Amino acid sequence: MTSILEPPAAPPVDGPPGQREVRDSRAAELGLGSSTALVIGSIIGTGVFTLPAVLAGAGTSSIITLGVIALGAVLLGVMFGQLTKRVPTVDGGLYAYARHEFGDFAGYLTAWCYWITCWAGNAAIVASWVLYVESLFGIKDPTAWVNWGIALTGLWIPAAINLAGVRQMAWFQNLTVILKFVPLLLIGVFGWFFVSAANFGPFNASGGSLYDGVGIAAGVALFSFIGVECASIAAGRVANPRRNVGRASVIGTAASGVLYVVVTAVVMGLVPHDKLVNDGAPFVAAFQEMFGGAGWIGKAVALVAVVSGIGALNGWTLVTAEMPFAAAKDGLFLQAFAKEDRHGTPWFGIVVSTLMASVLMAWSYSGSTGLKVFTYLVYLSVVTAAIPYFISACAQLSYLVSRRRRVQGWQLTRDLAISVTSGLFALWVTFASGYQAVYQAMVLVLIGIPLYAFLKARRERLGLVAEPVDQIDDEVVLALHASVGEPATIGR
Repeated sequence: MTSILEPPAAPPVDGPPGQREVRDSRAAELGLGSSTALVIGSIIGTGVFTLPAVLAGAGTSSIITLGVIALGAVLLGVMFGQLTKRVPTVDGGLYAYARHEFGDFAGYLTAWCYWITCWAGNAAIVASWVLYVESLFGIKDPTAWVNWGIALTGLWIPAAINLAGVRQMAWFQNLTVILKFVPLLLIGVFGWFFVSAANFGPFNASGGSLYDGVGIAAGVALFSFIGVECASIAAGRVANPRRNVGRASVIGTAASGVLYVVVTAVVMGLVPHDKLVNDGAPFVAAFQEMFGGAGWIGKAVALVAVVSGIGALNGWTLVTAEMPFAAAKDGLFLQAFAKEDRHGTPWFGIVVSTLMASVLMAWSYSGSTGLKVFTYLVYLSVVTAAIPYFISACAQLSYLVSRRRRVQGWQLTRDLAISVTSGLFALWVTFASGYQAVYQAMVLVLIGIPLYAFLKARRERLGLVAEPVDQIDDEVVLALHASVGEPATIGR
């Protein structure tokens, strides 16, 4: 997870669902190459440096699960491209699809869920980042307060960078992306020469059924692919979005999936299974296995992970404010989220989202530490991401079974298969995330519904939406007629 979307420029005021114009012409266009890089950079973040250790807990079967999740994510990318072809002139991606097809409430619910996904995902990224900070500085058995202090540093430095509006930080973002890929490519290419078959653990290491092992791997694997939607969210900036959003999503997701599978398999073959499942910084151990336990190698890898982690959080801190910013401009989020500073940065969204991630980290570290915190935060963010994915699949399905559709024959069969499979995929991943994650995610989602009630009432008062016509009480009818001296008949 790492990308930077430039702050929006003067979006227009509220309009009918699905008809809001794109940002003005000052927004730089992204070609196919830039859009694909955006997707890859968004998908591959700091979490990849912890992924092999979590998947090892499920056994080598998790490599297959990771491949299946990659295919599911590619299908999501195809579907987002199809949706963009129908809704090419609105910003917000998943939010825009839902609002266009199902109206304001669905759009709001999608934006709310995705906002939760972003700040909970940032918490998961920083949980992984903390483990590499500890490895870099040799911190052993840290207290919850130490972990939280490190996490706050990782969250608020990127927030300060974004609030400063330092556009020259693009070079730093590019540097961190390069640094992140160096160890991944070295492992993926040269690590095979050091792999030992004895290091691979059992096919199912979950301690339960094979399905339990798949469930352990599925949620973490999907978290690794959050970002497949970034090209669609930035559709207003993509050159020829009807063509390039889908292509960038598919190419970027497929490339990321191949890299994930290869790197995970190599790390499992480099580090003994018993050691890997308890190692919060598995890439340090993997490079030490390759270079004979040289201490400086471990420190260098940890440093790369720490620096690239700041880059990932730098990008996603702004992305976290992007969705509520678009919704707030439509009157479907608190208006404070539409506030920009003189640099054009949605500062309120950045501050509140970072505060939410900070509180979530405090809550998480109060009960556990290490990989358990990372895994818990991953499952929470996955559930809230699966809901917008599911709504998007239903939006496409609604179009395909309506009289508006323009595809027939084989194309209709293909598109129906993609939308149905994508919807089932989102449901399965939600179920596989476990009861605790689903329960807590649902509480967070439900909290947003009363907020929508106040937003809707405000829009009615401003005349932005029509007020619903309520049934008048019989007593009220009688009173009204009596006031003008007319008889009234109650009944049919």
